[in-house]
Amino acid sequence: MKIPKTVNRLCPYCKKKTSQKIKVVGTGFQRGTLTRGSIARAKLRGRGNGIGNKGKWGSKPAVSKFKRKSKTTKKTNLMYTCSVCKKSKYRAGRRNKRAGKVLQE
Repeated sequence: MKIPKTVNRLCPYCKKKTSQKIKVVGTGFQRGTLTRGSIARAKLRGRGNGIGNKGKWGSKPAVSKFKRKSKTTKKTNLMYTCSVCKKSKYRAGRRNKRAGKVLQE
């Protein structure tokens, strides 16, 4: 996604329109595979072995390429840094297809 390097917008600290630098920040951490309650961890602990239907711990069918992901766009978190007071304003994730949609206030 293309985002301009600077944009003129209202700074909540200066209370006036200033030129602000835009930085794309990470969208938060992803849960690991060995977190509490995960199937991978349970399998390492030896759950789901024995005779009969494994149920929850059994082998899962292959997921088709198209059914794997439901989201078409990724959320982007933006950090706006004012050029006058050097303070930053964080903007939580917005789902967007074009940069113009993100920058509208």
